[in-house]
Amino acid sequence: TVALMAHNPETRAYVAKRRAEGLTNKEIRRCLKRYLARRIYRALENSHRIPLVA
Repeated sequence: TVALMAHNPETRAYVAKRRAEGLTNKEIRRCLKRYLARRIYRALENSHRIPLVA
């Protein structure tokens, strides 16, 4: 998440928005981690729906 905060343009915009709302870096990192966890979980859930071709 720290690398995303420094290098990813979308994440940098999100961080700027959250800083304007008054959140600390620690709080912003927590939000980003939750977002990433939800994305990973959805990807794992969707991977079970795809039939494996042998």
